[in-house]
Amino acid sequence: MKMENLIREMLIELGEDPDREGLLKTPERTAKAMKFLTQGYTQDINEVINGALFESESDEMIIVKNIEVYSMCEHHMLPFIGKCHLGYIPNGKIIGLSKIARIVDVFARRLQIQERLTKQIADAVMKYTGAMGVGVVIEAQHLCMMMRGVEKQNSVMTTSSMTGVFRKDPKTRTEFLSLIQK
Repeated sequence: MKMENLIREMLIELGEDPDREGLLKTPERTAKAMKFLTQGYTQDINEVINGALFESESDEMIIVKNIEVYSMCEHHMLPFIGKCHLGYIPNGKIIGLSKIARIVDVFARRLQIQERLTKQIADAVMKYTGAMGVGVVIEAQHLCMMMRGVEKQNSVMTTSSMTGVFRKDPKTRTEFLSLIQK
C-alpha cells in the first residue's frame, strides 16, 4: 500500500487528478507492474537453476542467441530493451537451456546499467557451470536516450563481458563474436 500511496502522490506532483476515472486504479496497477519489473531482487539464483546442471563430455562452444532482455535503467527508471547472446565452453558440466534465459531475467529484473548486467550474467554462468569460459554480449535500446535527453531513436548500446578462454584466447573470442552475428 505504501508504493500505491507514493504513486498517487507522484500523480498529484505531475499535475494530475488521481481521482479521475482513468487514473483511479493507476497506483495499484503501477505498483504491481513495478514489483514484477524488479522481481530480480527477490529471486535466488540457486532456486532459479534448481539443480539443472548436468555432467557432459562436451567441450565445444555452446551458444544461445537472441535472449530477450527487458530491464530498467537505474538512472531514470525507464526501460531498456534488447537481446543477449551467451556462449560458454563446458568443463564437464552443462546447464539446462532454459536456465540461461532465467539467469538473464533475474539480473535484468532489477534497476540496472547494461554494463553491470552483462558482467553479472557472465559471472553467474561461469560460477555455476565451472566453464572454461563465458562470453556475453548484450545489444539494447534505452528509452532514457530515445524518449528524453538527446532523443536518438536508432541508437543501440552494445556491451560484452568475457571470462576464461573467451578473454584469454583471441581465437575463441573471435569464433564467438562471429557466430552470434549469423
